[in-house]
Amino acid sequence: MTGTRTRPPVAEIDWAFFLDVDGTLLEIADQPASVHVDTDLLELVAQLHGLSGGAVALISGRSISDLEALLGAARLPLAGQHGLERRDAAGRLWIHAAPPGAKCVIKEALAPVLERHPGLLLEDKGLTLALHYRLAPHLAAYAHRLMARLMREAGGELELQKGKRVIEIKPAGVDKGTAVAEYLTESPFRGRRPVFIGDDLNDEHGFAEVNRMGGISIKVGAGRTCAGYRLSGVAAVRSWLGDALKGRQ
Repeated sequence: MTGTRTRPPVAEIDWAFFLDVDGTLLEIADQPASVHVDTDLLELVAQLHGLSGGAVALISGRSISDLEALLGAARLPLAGQHGLERRDAAGRLWIHAAPPGAKCVIKEALAPVLERHPGLLLEDKGLTLALHYRLAPHLAAYAHRLMARLMREAGGELELQKGKRVIEIKPAGVDKGTAVAEYLTESPFRGRRPVFIGDDLNDEHGFAEVNRMGGISIKVGAGRTCAGYRLSGVAAVRSWLGDALKGRQ
């Protein structure tokens, strides 16, 4: 479906909020380390977390350690690397690990490729390997073919995750949708109406899970999606979340 409905209904503070980061709360940068984090966003997330009774989780392709360094989000529930690592509201950490041997083989095979093509950037997140081609978009097809071949040759239960000018190899069967489902079995998310907001292909898993649960799925920006609603960009997301806080501070 294309998400023909536009702005979602006014947010309620008693919902459960699951939020992607890059492209949703923050504008995408050429390199992951180059994003700009402003104090307005930090205040918005902190207020939403406090007033919702803690029912806010950031669900990102970034690692949890990266999210903490970027946002200082030490108190928030965080799902990193597309749900492969997840910290719940009680502070417990859950890990879905990939076979370490397969990851090493792939990383070694990519080393000469990166030397030949300096526009390609390999990001080792710990549990996944992401090949970024934002600085070399003409290499998109090559990057996708290469990562698919390396995944097959490495063996193990691995899969490809496509994103905006990035292709990632990760353990199979775990995604942002499974992270949402896990959170919804736990306090303070249990029994609330879930909301998932994201902008990328890897967020479609989250949209599908929230749709299955009768929640609200919101696609940020253009593109085909299974989400039921759409917001135009980062500023619109922040405005929509801010509406839930009005009069409640």
